[in-house]
Amino acid sequence: MKKIVMVTGTRRGLGLAICKRLVADGYKVLAVARSNSPELDALCDGESVCFECFDLAHTDKIHAWISDLTKQYGRIYGLVNNAAIGADGVLATMHENDIAQSLIVNLQSPIVLTKYVSRSMLLGGTGRIINISSIIGSTGFSGLSVYAATKAGLIGFTKSLSRELGKAGITVNCVAPGYMDTDMTKGIAPDKLQSIKRRSPSGKLATVESVAASISYLLSADGEMINGATLTIDAGSTA
Repeated sequence: MKKIVMVTGTRRGLGLAICKRLVADGYKVLAVARSNSPELDALCDGESVCFECFDLAHTDKIHAWISDLTKQYGRIYGLVNNAAIGADGVLATMHENDIAQSLIVNLQSPIVLTKYVSRSMLLGGTGRIINISSIIGSTGFSGLSVYAATKAGLIGFTKSLSRELGKAGITVNCVAPGYMDTDMTKGIAPDKLQSIKRRSPSGKLATVESVAASISYLLSADGEMINGATLTIDAGSTA
């Protein structure tokens, strides 16, 4: 029987790349997003990839939703908390609603989701939790202070939770991607993007495929001794 891995934020970009990699690895993927996309729909076959429509901003509904999914599919082996919103802007002029929404989607919802999915893992005596942070959580970036705060929060959450769940055979790790060629970087001015590329020893951005490969490793048996860690995948730009 295939191990079940839930991945959030799978409509496009990194989340979609993670789904593709995990299908190739032989997992059954529960692809979570607020809405489907042509790219995700093409991947969903009802067997290896099942689309689950859910808005993670509704944290009060997560408990019942996970309970239903567990009854339908069985125990969840892996959770990849990838969904996030990248609202940018100078803090002094940012609307409070945008701040609150970022905190809910990027930090509160992964914590609540992990709370209920980890119960399934505890019953099974094994599991993998992977939180997608960002190098911005440690380096900072002008205009992304709230986003940076949520991503730094995920790192602290990861370290503490790994100590809670480690003895139960469950690992909790972070992956911190650098700038990648996704929709979130398309808004960066070309001169800034070139500057980012120049800071990398390889002169290029990390790819979604390289980040997905690191997640594949953490989910595998080979990654069982990695716990409470943050893997930085940024083509060396923070070296």
